[in-house]
Parts: sequence; structure tokens; C-alpha cells
Amino acid sequence: MATWRRDSRLTGSQRLLCAGLAGALSLSLTAPLELATVLAQVGVARGRGRGPWAVGRGVWRAEGPRALWKGNTVACLRLFPYSAVQLSAYRKFVILFMDDLGHISQWSAIMAGSLAGMVSTIVTYPTDLIKTRLIVQNMLEPSYRGILHAFSTIYQQEGFLALYRGISLTVLGALPFSAGSLLVYMNLEKIWNGPRDRFSLLQNFANVCLAATVTQTLSFPFDTVKRKMQAQSPFLPHCGGVDVHFSGAMDCFRQIVKSQGVLGLWNGLAANLLKIVPYFGVMFGTFEFCKRICLYQNGYIVSPLSYKLTPGVDQSLKPQELRELNKFFKTGKLNSRKPTL
Repeated sequence: MATWRRDSRLTGSQRLLCAGLAGALSLSLTAPLELATVLAQVGVARGRGRGPWAVGRGVWRAEGPRALWKGNTVACLRLFPYSAVQLSAYRKFVILFMDDLGHISQWSAIMAGSLAGMVSTIVTYPTDLIKTRLIVQNMLEPSYRGILHAFSTIYQQEGFLALYRGISLTVLGALPFSAGSLLVYMNLEKIWNGPRDRFSLLQNFANVCLAATVTQTLSFPFDTVKRKMQAQSPFLPHCGGVDVHFSGAMDCFRQIVKSQGVLGLWNGLAANLLKIVPYFGVMFGTFEFCKRICLYQNGYIVSPLSYKLTPGVDQSLKPQELRELNKFFKTGKLNSRKPTL
């Protein structure tokens, strides 16, 4: 489900920059909740109290306030290659799923988005694993001094494939994620009692939050097992702090259910759900602000503080076309290719 409608008045690099900055800011502001989620999933948080606030307070007291943002730097750096790969893969899948008339069904569009997310996750997976390792380690006695040190240490000690430990859970988790997206999308008109093309900005924001809640809840057990597999290492103190011992993905599922019950697969869900509204709220707001700056720079609006359109400017023109037109009015020359036979 698309978060924003594509605006042809922005260039591809501008869209990528707006999305990257919006994602980095939203990640940074919700990083303590992400930390509480990962620690609860891995099992490190068991000795720090129950609930995200108790976990955060325990980390603050034990390691200092900076520890609440462990792993956030690599998460932010991962955004730009992740977004670039996702956008490119999404375009390829949309073309693949189109019929002969160039149309694509909503189910196919959701599948294209899910597959694009899967591809981008696989490509950038080592950075996600490093984020988990940085989160579970103690900042006062770190095993990794930074992102590059973590990458080289894991590669040297555990081998290249260790950087992709748990990646199969990403593929398996895409199935309930896609099913949840389709479930929400099919019921939006019933929820709001109106057609989708007339939803307001607030309704679209609520739709995104609802879809994120449903999809993340359904796929959370796979994410929990993935986090445990990422954190587990014989070269780390207490094997990375994982609270169960296992030999693979299926054995990890069994050991969690055996020792903690079925609900143990959803440890950390509360903190994960708490960050949805502020995460997407900050992302929406930041993206729209960055978008206004780009539209002002491109000449479509009169000020970056409002959406008041520039008088006499055709809003259907693309940025390159608008620049050529402005150049023509200034110099009397329009850069265009000469017709060839």
C-alpha cells in the first residue's frame, strides 16, 4: 500500500532524498522503541523489567542515555540503498504484472510492493544484522566498535554467510505481510463508507497505520525468530544474550513455544506497535515539508511554507520540461532535438 502518491513534479533523486530524510528522522525519533522491541525479541530485556518503558529505563541506567540509540546510525544509512533498490524493483515487478493494456490489479500491486520490499531487504540484509548486533551489545564493554568493525569482525570470525543468518525468515514473513495488506485494503471502503479515491490525507494516514499494525502483528513471530538468529553468536558474551538455544529456524520456533509458550513469539510487540503512529506521523510530516522545498526549488509553488501554486505555471509539466520552458522565455531558445528522417 503506497504511503504517498507519486508526484511527477519531483525528480527521481528528489523523491529518494525526501523519502530518505523522512525515514531517517522518523527512525531516529522512535529509536528507543525499536531498541526495546529488539531486546525483547532477542531475550536480553528479560532482566531489565517488563514493558518498553522498563526496558528503556534499564538501558539508560546501565549504559547511559546514548545507548537508547544503539544501532540507529546503521539503520539510517541503510535507508538510502534500501529505498533505491525497492523503487527499482517495484517498477520491474509492476511491469511484470501488467496486462496487455498496461493495467495492474490491486492484488498484483500489493504483491509487487511486497516482492520489492523482500528484494531490498535481502540486498541490504547484512546492515540489518549488524544493527541487531550493535543493539544487543553492552556499550560499556562493546564487542564491536562501529559499523565497519562489526562487518569485518563478523566476516572474519563467522564467515560471509553469517551476515545473512535468518534471511529465510524474511521470505517467510512476506507471506502474512502481503495477506495482511490485502485484508486491510479490501475493507477500506467498508471502514470509511466511501470510495478510496476520495480519502482525505488524515484517512490515508490512518490507513497506513492500520495496515502497519495488522501486517506487523501477523509477521511478528517470523521477525522474532529472525532477531534471535541474527543475535546468536558463539563469539559474543552469553551467545549474544539470546534466551533460548537452537540449531536453526524451525528449532528456534519450537524452543520459544516450549519455554515461553506461543505468546513468546510476540515478545516486544507492544513497543513495536507504540512506535507506528509517531513513526508514520513524523515520516508524513517530514516528507511533505521536504517535498514543498523541492517544489519551490523547481518553481511550482511560491513558498516552501505553503502549497500556493506559482501563477502561470503548468503543474502538469515535469521539472525538466519546466526548466526548458523557463529557459526559452529568458533566452528565446528551446533545447530540443531536431527531427530526423
